[in-house]
Amino acid sequence: MTVPLYQAKAEFFRMLGHPVRIRVLELLQDGPRPVRELLADIAIEPSSLSQQLAVLRRYGIVTSRREGSSVVYELAGGEVAELLRTARRILTDLIAGQNELLAELREAETSSR
Repeated sequence: MTVPLYQAKAEFFRMLGHPVRIRVLELLQDGPRPVRELLADIAIEPSSLSQQLAVLRRYGIVTSRREGSSVVYELAGGEVAELLRTARRILTDLIAGQNELLAELREAETSSR
C-alpha cells in the first residue's frame, strides 16, 4: 500500500522537527564534519547526537563514512541545504511582517491616548 504524498510530506517535516537535527543540517551545509566537531558545536550528550544522526541517516538526509577513528557526516544532497535556506527566507519574511504589525499596534496605542 502506498502512502499519499501529503502524508509522506508530513512525515518528512516531522522528521525535520527536532532542533538538534536542524542544527546538524545547518552545520553540515558548510561541508562534511566529524562527529567530534558536531558534538563540540551542539553541546549535547554523545548518545543524544547519535540518536538524531541515526534518524537523519535512516531518512537518507545525511551520509556517513569512517575516516580512521572518526565518523564523518555530510548532507546527502544539496536539496536539504536549499530547503534550509528557503525556511530561513520564510522565517525572515514572517518576522518582518510581525515587526510591522507590532509597530502598527504601538502606533495605534500611542495615538489613542
